[in-house]
Amino acid sequence: MKINLNKITTKGKALYLAYDQGLEHGPIEFNDKNVDPLYILNIAKKGKYNGIIFQKGIAEKYHSEIIKSKVPLILKLNGKTKLFKGEPLSAQIATVADAIKLKAKAVGFTIYIGSKYEEQMIEEFSKIEQEAHSKGLPVILWVYPRGKSVKNDTSKENLAYAARTALELGADIAKIKYGNNKDDLKWAVKSAGRTKVVIAGGIKTSENAFLKQSHDIMSSGASGLAIGRNVWKSKNPLELTKKIKKIIWS
Repeated sequence: MKINLNKITTKGKALYLAYDQGLEHGPIEFNDKNVDPLYILNIAKKGKYNGIIFQKGIAEKYHSEIIKSKVPLILKLNGKTKLFKGEPLSAQIATVADAIKLKAKAVGFTIYIGSKYEEQMIEEFSKIEQEAHSKGLPVILWVYPRGKSVKNDTSKENLAYAARTALELGADIAKIKYGNNKDDLKWAVKSAGRTKVVIAGGIKTSENAFLKQSHDIMSSGASGLAIGRNVWKSKNPLELTKKIKKIIWS
């Protein structure tokens, strides 16, 4: 089945606002403003983002506001905390049925390739991808090389491997990291074939550095960005959003 991505893209490109960091990194990422999901949702609404990424709990408890905002919901179906330092395993915590009930426009799932538990995550994703596609829902795959066997998670080989994994497993969009090398990213995008590639925003950095990075990312052939901290930790997130969108759709 050919999946229609028009509800979560614009002219084949996308800008997503990510807010799954509360589980993944803990409240250390937040201040008095951005600790409130409604503050994040307001940025997504006013900035006209292509989607907002929430875990199940926030999607349920702020459901009426999400629907009213008309920002497409991307429901993250698995996750983990940062507290355990062993081999990473992102456990499934929501289902495709949950996504449909919450009126999500796409689902997201993380696989840590190279982890001792990659087989379990791949098996879970396979079932999710089949069910989501049978319902017409696009699937975004977070693919991060991680674990004791991974020496450099943003090497040329590992970025391309992450992107290729998304293609081979049937994802519509791959969300991968950027290793600050345009040529490496070009190879990763090519390796993804017909699976679109969006880049994770990563840790908070200066606005100028982030905008330069965004320009390099888009010039490498990526289809967009999935940004969290660099936007909602910004002093003026809406002005920054305008600058990012200009780069993506230039």
